[in-house]
Amino acid sequence: MAEKKATKAAAPKKEATKKAAAPKKTAAKKVELVINAESVGFRAGDVYQTLEAAGKALTVKEIAKAAKISEEETLLGMGWLFKEGKVKDEEGKIVLA
Repeated sequence: MAEKKATKAAAPKKEATKKAAAPKKTAAKKVELVINAESVGFRAGDVYQTLEAAGKALTVKEIAKAAKISEEETLLGMGWLFKEGKVKDEEGKIVLA
């Protein structure tokens, strides 16, 4: 019977270990925005491909979410595309020109 008591006592220790091993929540790290011709060009490509795939006008947030990039990166890419005349504003949304 002594062996059964030892087995029961071991179970709570495992639970305590699992609780202690749970990952802690950490603050999201800020990603530094790199601004150079290459990175802005890639973001412009992301924005263009997202708009082309959607086939309709999208907001900045919608583009960023669909392209899986930040809103700041979306704005950089849009600036490039506006300068080239590839996109235009349509009632507060962006659409391919």
